[in-house]
Amino acid sequence: MDIEILYEDKNIVAINKPAGLVVHSDGRTAEPTLVDWILEKYPKIKEVGEPMRLRPEFVKGGEEEKIIYRPGIVHRLDRETSGALVIAKTQEAFNHLKEQFQERKTRKIYHAFVYGEIKEDDGVIDRPIARSRKDFRLWSAQRGARGEAREAITAFKVLHRTDVGNINAGFSYIEVRPKTGRTHQIRVHMKAINHPLVCDSLYAPKQKPALGFKRLALHARSLEFTNLAGKVITVEAPFPEDFLKAQKYFDPA
Repeated sequence: MDIEILYEDKNIVAINKPAGLVVHSDGRTAEPTLVDWILEKYPKIKEVGEPMRLRPEFVKGGEEEKIIYRPGIVHRLDRETSGALVIAKTQEAFNHLKEQFQERKTRKIYHAFVYGEIKEDDGVIDRPIARSRKDFRLWSAQRGARGEAREAITAFKVLHRTDVGNINAGFSYIEVRPKTGRTHQIRVHMKAINHPLVCDSLYAPKQKPALGFKRLALHARSLEFTNLAGKVITVEAPFPEDFLKAQKYFDPA
């Protein structure tokens, strides 16, 4: 795998994850993962981090519990999401980074394309997220969700709006700053305000793919964290080709 390294020291490495690559195995399917690349390039960090234990009912075959190793994985990006992701090379670094994510000391900026022209120039979505009652794969910020609802806050800013032939409303190109780190948070919150992400097959299955995207139109643009030496590090992930092409539909003016 050709993985671009954005920053590296003896304890931490930050990469630009390509779209389509899952971070680690789910115990049910066999496919290349980011963990495969990590173990090939940094074999000594196999025991770094926290492995995930899957109960038999979640393992293909369902005969016994399975341990999923997640060497150095402090946070994740969805399979279809591209962009900045940080990996711990030592247990000390793992604990250090994990604490920053838990205490919301990291700063994450995403760029995304959504259906519809958002009227407000910016805003904050403050809606708890819980499991959807309709589909176990989904999360929801709507009333009637299942189980415990956890706090979720997402700030957004509209960068550009355009109409490129959509009969109803056009599209918006936005910058997103999640203040919390819930699963599918950006996708769920944008759907909650009726502007789901372009080409989101889970949360906008009835919308047609647009702007040339064949995958979720979400890119982790930058990530700010503090390394073990106390220095603030900011990494920026270059836009992939599909983002660059989609940006051309928008008038910067």
